[in-house]
Amino acid sequence: MPLLPVAYTAVLAEVLYAHSGEMAGIYDLALGWFTHVNPAGVRLLAYPSEEAFLADPNHSLRTPPWTPAQWLDLCDLTRREGHHELEADIRRHAGEPFRAYVKLTYCEIEGRPLLLINLTEYSRLQQAERELAHSVRRFEAVFTNATLGIIVCDQPGHMVSVNARAGQLFGYAPAELLGQPMEVLVPDAAGRHHALLRASYNADPQVRNMGHNRPLAGKRQDGTVFPVEASLSYFYLDEELYVVAYILDLSAKQAAEQELRTQHQRVALLNAELEQKVIDRTNALLLTLEQLEKRGDELALALQAEQELGELKSRFVSMASHEFRTPLTAVLTSADLIEEFPGGHQQVQRLKYVAHIRTSVQHLNNILEEFLSVGRLEEGKMETHPANLNLDHLVRDTVADMQSLLKAGQTIDWQVECPTPVRLDASLLRKILMNLLSNALKYSGQNSVVTVRAGCQPRELTVTVQDQGVGISREDQAHLFEQFFRAPSVITEPGTGLGLYIITKYLELMGGTIDLQSTPGQGTTVTITLPLTTPD
Repeated sequence: MPLLPVAYTAVLAEVLYAHSGEMAGIYDLALGWFTHVNPAGVRLLAYPSEEAFLADPNHSLRTPPWTPAQWLDLCDLTRREGHHELEADIRRHAGEPFRAYVKLTYCEIEGRPLLLINLTEYSRLQQAERELAHSVRRFEAVFTNATLGIIVCDQPGHMVSVNARAGQLFGYAPAELLGQPMEVLVPDAAGRHHALLRASYNADPQVRNMGHNRPLAGKRQDGTVFPVEASLSYFYLDEELYVVAYILDLSAKQAAEQELRTQHQRVALLNAELEQKVIDRTNALLLTLEQLEKRGDELALALQAEQELGELKSRFVSMASHEFRTPLTAVLTSADLIEEFPGGHQQVQRLKYVAHIRTSVQHLNNILEEFLSVGRLEEGKMETHPANLNLDHLVRDTVADMQSLLKAGQTIDWQVECPTPVRLDASLLRKILMNLLSNALKYSGQNSVVTVRAGCQPRELTVTVQDQGVGISREDQAHLFEQFFRAPSVITEPGTGLGLYIITKYLELMGGTIDLQSTPGQGTTVTITLPLTTPD
């Protein structure tokens, strides 16, 4: 092809430069600004003339969108690569910025490094077309490279689009399948009613699985048949319904399942042989196993008893160290204080601290009595000694003995309805009643009332002790009758955690029962029931 004359080339370049619809400008890298710009560029950047643009290096295509450093990096990148394209928001001399497509081309004229800069303003339509093009390319990339076979059919069931994987599965070039009915690939789908099923689906399209747990038979171009699983989705284009089938080859899956079944059968056979051997050998070991199991049970019970004993010892040490410390500290303190009152006129103070000592010693005596009672109960040395007793006198004497424990304003309201003598172990009944009253007074506040009611039926005695104290939570009630258990709500009050445990053991000896009802903040009601026999 012959070269154009130089004059003709210059004229052509001038026409293209001057009459172009997009901005074209020459940017001198050494100068750091434009040396030429075409009329389209002047209009695009809203300058009155080319001279005004060239005389305004402060306004720049550079800031925004680029900082000076970023603009230098962009120029260096274009110098290295020779050409670079990008999108950017460009600032006009006057008016709103605009979105532009920027093309940078590096060249040198007479040794001077230059950039040819072209700007094309994006309209909304161009932007939408570009985004649409990107979306189409993304869809085509997904459709083409999908690892599943994808086939798109029109409403009558003819294939209008087939991806490469679907062609590979069925042995066709994708173009060979376009326009053919779907039955070419799955001729036996749903028996002879495929057309009816398609019409039903077209009338109510929805995403659904086909062949799930019931594979379809796909037919390749060479006539071979293989199992496939297909799921369906749909879309509308220009109000026309299109159905998308996603095809999965199940050959490898079914082969693996068959291999798994074969292995299961082999394992089952081996298991049967092994089981017979185990049965044969088990018969010889049964006696030994029984002896070992028996010995194991004995060891487990011994270990459990040892663990329980260890826990009880630990709880006992913890409780005893705390409970003994308080009264012993009171005794020691009172004794020290008595020494400070040697004069006869200080007898009142001495008697006060002597009373503290007496109370503390009594507290220690009660603790020791509880420990001794637990020991006798667990050793089986405790026995009942029933005798005729007057219940009214027993309750009255017990209430009188508890007066020293009353807090300020506390009272005990008691009443007995049992006109005839009863036959019971008076000592155990008195200890039970004293323990219940002690708990009721201890965990009730000042100015509260503790109620005691006792009544006799022909063959049964019922005693109820009700207080207005702190109450017990439902969670703690499940542990109240265990040794050394103290509810968290009353942990600051003195006590061993043995009282209710001892009461239950006394009641077991006497053939009685105990019932406890409590609500936190509202108080507790304890009811004991004892069988009665005819007095002598």
